[in-house]
Amino acid sequence: MPCWYYDKKELRETPSILDGVTYETERRYRKEGARFIMECGTKMGLGHNTMATGVVYFHRFYMFHSFKSFPRYVTACCCLFLAGKVEETPKKCRDIIKTARGILNDNYFYSFGDDPKEEVMTLERILLQTIKFDLQVEHPYTFLLKYAKCFKGDQPKLQKMVQMAWNFVNDSLSTVVCLQWEPEIIAVALIHLASKLSKFTVLDWLGRQPQHQRWWDMFVSNVTMEILEDICHQVLDLYQSTQKEGQEPNSPPQKPPSRADSPTTTNIKSLASGDCPAATAQPSGNGGIIGINAELNNIQTIKSLAQAVPVAVVSIPPPSDGLPLPTPSAVGGAPLPPPSNLNSNAANYHMYHAPPPPPPPVVPMPPYAANAWTQQPPPPTHYTTTAPPPPMPPNMGPGSAGGGPTGYYNAGRQQQQQQQQQRYQ
Repeated sequence: MPCWYYDKKELRETPSILDGVTYETERRYRKEGARFIMECGTKMGLGHNTMATGVVYFHRFYMFHSFKSFPRYVTACCCLFLAGKVEETPKKCRDIIKTARGILNDNYFYSFGDDPKEEVMTLERILLQTIKFDLQVEHPYTFLLKYAKCFKGDQPKLQKMVQMAWNFVNDSLSTVVCLQWEPEIIAVALIHLASKLSKFTVLDWLGRQPQHQRWWDMFVSNVTMEILEDICHQVLDLYQSTQKEGQEPNSPPQKPPSRADSPTTTNIKSLASGDCPAATAQPSGNGGIIGINAELNNIQTIKSLAQAVPVAVVSIPPPSDGLPLPTPSAVGGAPLPPPSNLNSNAANYHMYHAPPPPPPPVVPMPPYAANAWTQQPPPPTHYTTTAPPPPMPPNMGPGSAGGGPTGYYNAGRQQQQQQQQQRYQ
């Protein structure tokens, strides 16, 4: 199975950042996509596992692709559509698009193109290949409830702390902690954060052992406070960055994935007509620059190679038998003028065609007689003689049919009768 956990250096070298998107902008795009999935799923009545699975697909997808190539809201709808089928809560694609249309404005919905359903269905195949068909995802919700059942203490305070930790898990989906740590560790960190903020300290728990210094030592091992604090700070930074969203400008509309990074119609017509102008850069709808230098250079190279290769003249040797070939005629019956660069025998064939093969040799056959098919062979001589009769069995003369006292079939019976008479005497 592929490994879906990355360190901080890899998270700062994503395809979007390498494509010119800043680190802060990429984090904002991830947060907007995750919150869009949560809002869209909530309006459609989907469960928390389905929405969380879609968000994890969303984050994993953009570890291999750029936000400039794939608009985040189209990808979010695709991830929610696939997550619904995986979590056995499927929703129709048109219903998801209809819900998204009610959430997004015209500027953002422009990225869905003229056929939004086709865009989402096409992107689903790319999503499956990107996540390598690894569809099963675990979430911190399961481990959160598992750990909370083992705590002892004041039940109202415990319930308040668990609800706060649950909200932290929901908000953590807008960050990239799911790309850094396992769901068990995320659940431990957010329970620890909720216990600090709600002022509920876990002092005792079920299954406590003498070697357990903290409550999470019973569930996970080798987890330091630095790891837990790092996760807590990433979630807390999410609330601080929310206040700055109103000051950031909105992103320009993006083209659909099917029309992104494609040359315009004018360039295609000019290339098809043979004109190869100087390579130019055309601004795309998402603010990026679409370069077609490579395509133009490749076309120019191919055309130059095709024009530079001379056409060789094929000279076909005359046939060995010396027979004259028929002369082709024009429509009016007059013979065609002989070509100047080919010999007379090769003029009857196209210069790209191979010469015809020589005719097969004629094998002389003996002539058949005129009455060969009407004559009948003489009959065999071994059927004309009469075969001798088969030998007769013993005690069976010509006047006996075998049933008389001296017949062949009664000879054995007489012997049996004589033996029985001697036995009883």
